[in-house]
Amino acid sequence: MPMLKEILNLEKGTVLLTGNAKKLGRIYLKSWLNRGLRVLAEGMPFELSSENLFIGSPYEGFSFDAYLILNPLSRPKPEREKLRRWLEEHRDRLFLLYEHRYVKDSITRYGIKELIDYLIAYRRETVGFERVDVYKLEKGKIIERKSYIRRTPDEERFRV
Repeated sequence: MPMLKEILNLEKGTVLLTGNAKKLGRIYLKSWLNRGLRVLAEGMPFELSSENLFIGSPYEGFSFDAYLILNPLSRPKPEREKLRRWLEEHRDRLFLLYEHRYVKDSITRYGIKELIDYLIAYRRETVGFERVDVYKLEKGKIIERKSYIRRTPDEERFRV
């Protein structure tokens, strides 16, 4: 099964989505919500509504099936460490870490890399292509990778 589809069916694990990939983020959250999972989001970088979607801080002590954490790598170091400890304590949950910045190979500089099961790096190229690199990780090491490239429609590129 392709890795992008594997992620739709995850029961637990951590997915880091980088590059401001709103479409992919919406697809994953919508899929998880449609399966009946209760999701807590720190905030919403895209529009999505559901009776099982809640907005709030993940540290407040309530237990949810899945979490959307915004910009985990852009936080100050003490806050990243707090998040890392919290993620370690909740490894039985499903996490979508949504980073606006594009991060791919530089993930190795972050301590959180050992907790990430999948890294999805989205990039819109200047020549009319979108590129999605998907990495499956185990203990911070890449064990599988796949790249997807999609040409954006001409009408989008040449719109006046």
